[in-house]
Amino acid sequence: MIVAGIGFRRSVEADEIVALVEQALERASLARNALSKLATIEVLSTLPAFTEAARRLDAVATPVAQAALSAAEPHVRTQSARSIAAHGVGSVAEAAALAAAGPQPHLILERIASGSATCALARAKNAP
Repeated sequence: MIVAGIGFRRSVEADEIVALVEQALERASLARNALSKLATIEVLSTLPAFTEAARRLDAVATPVAQAALSAAEPHVRTQSARSIAAHGVGSVAEAAALAAAGPQPHLILERIASGSATCALARAKNAP
């Protein structure tokens, strides 16, 4: 089970999220059908661009609570001052992916970015 964690500006379009996730999967040498969840912080999880991107990617749109983001922070590799100031974690994409991946999660791909979004990939340690 692969989780794509997404951080994004409210002005992002679904097309940009989909393209970034596809780029991330390609960089990690993973097929698109390996993706099972698209995760982001609760406050952004109901925005149309995010839910539409999840639909197009055939992934479950997964909201991540602030407490779960904070719990994932020790495993986040990217440290963005902007993300720390806004959300208390170095990377929303990495923290969301880790938080939604399940037990003993690890990053498969650190955060990559487009103009208005970021994406990271994670999975549980023993997941295929």
